[in-house]
Amino acid sequence: MADEFSGEKITIRFDGGKCIHSRNCVLGLPNVFQANVPGPWINPDNGTDEELIAVARSCPSGAITYERHDGGEAERAPDVNVIRVLENGPLAVVADLHIAGQEPGTRATLCRCGDSKNKPFCDGAHKAAAFTATGEPATEESEALEARNGRLEITPYPNGPLGFSGNVEICAGTGRTLNRTTKGALCRCGHSQNKPYCDGSHTAAGFTTE
Repeated sequence: MADEFSGEKITIRFDGGKCIHSRNCVLGLPNVFQANVPGPWINPDNGTDEELIAVARSCPSGAITYERHDGGEAERAPDVNVIRVLENGPLAVVADLHIAGQEPGTRATLCRCGDSKNKPFCDGAHKAAAFTATGEPATEESEALEARNGRLEITPYPNGPLGFSGNVEICAGTGRTLNRTTKGALCRCGHSQNKPYCDGSHTAAGFTTE
């Protein structure tokens, strides 16, 4: 459940269950996002609408969202759906995103270490687990997609991988394109020998999503 912080022209919502502490907010607008202070820690009126929207959109996990009060355009889905593989960390997704059982959105960070207590979302557990997985996997041969946006469906299979369906570019953490595809399965148990893709290792590892 997200907390709401309403200003004169904009409301900021914060869902702590999705936060991966990228710190884009507290570093980008320290007068607005004031962690570890008494009382409300988000003060929307301390920044301009443009600043607040830019910082919200830079939040990779989707923990920060916004609602404008002036009737202006809400956050829209990107022109290119992207799944970014982060070094020793989660999958950062920016897309017209539809995750089974969740409200549609445009941003999320999805666990790939297997230890999150908030699956399918990352909760930072990879740090304590000392999870290691490259953010620079090998590039695969792929053709340019006819369309690069549109609905991206993510299906967290019980005790299994993250299935996906829809136009998407899978990219390295540095932005290099790894693959262009419309369907596949991504490892979320942490044991695949072909990360970021599932190779069936979850079965031998006894991975569970309970």
